[in-house]
Amino acid sequence: MGGLPGYPGHNGVPGRDGRDGKDGDKGEKGDQGEQGPKGDQGEAGVTGVEGAQGLPGSPGLKGERGESSLTYHSAFSVGLVSKDPPPNMPIKFTKIFYNEQKHYDETTGKFLCVIPGTYYFSYHLTVYLKDVKVSLYRSGKAIMFTYDQFQATNLDQASGSVLLHLKAGEEIWLQVFGEGAYNGIYADNINDSTFTGFLLYPDMAS
Repeated sequence: MGGLPGYPGHNGVPGRDGRDGKDGDKGEKGDQGEQGPKGDQGEAGVTGVEGAQGLPGSPGLKGERGESSLTYHSAFSVGLVSKDPPPNMPIKFTKIFYNEQKHYDETTGKFLCVIPGTYYFSYHLTVYLKDVKVSLYRSGKAIMFTYDQFQATNLDQASGSVLLHLKAGEEIWLQVFGEGAYNGIYADNINDSTFTGFLLYPDMAS
């Protein structure tokens, strides 16, 4: 005959942790999460290398026409109508080729400087039968002389040219120098003796 059942025993001491198990199978890809807040602006980067020059652009629109600058004019070109002008007085060239500004006075034979500046003057004289000696005068003073000795019966030429800086009010003219022995200046319908002058550069206003 068996004995009576015994009382339950006490719990034993816990066992040690077991070894890690093997990795499980990879799970399925989850849904995309919501966009996070905008981050702070980063610092500026280093300046890059300068690029190559671009192609030329298209031509721009034509600009408006500007105002023209002020232009000064002073010129004359005149000739004799008869031979042997009287000596010791301005030669009166009364054959007018050009005198638009009226700065040459055919009644006195004098050019009046109205526009101060640098001028060019020239004369080309036909010489016949007598010698010629002429002077270019500037406000009463002879500043240039031309002499031609007549040869036999041929027509000669006497000429001269000069650059002068003139002030307003100064006068220029040609004059036979000396007495009648030197006034062989000649002119007729096929032979001219001329006197010309014109402004090259006006003085600039200060």
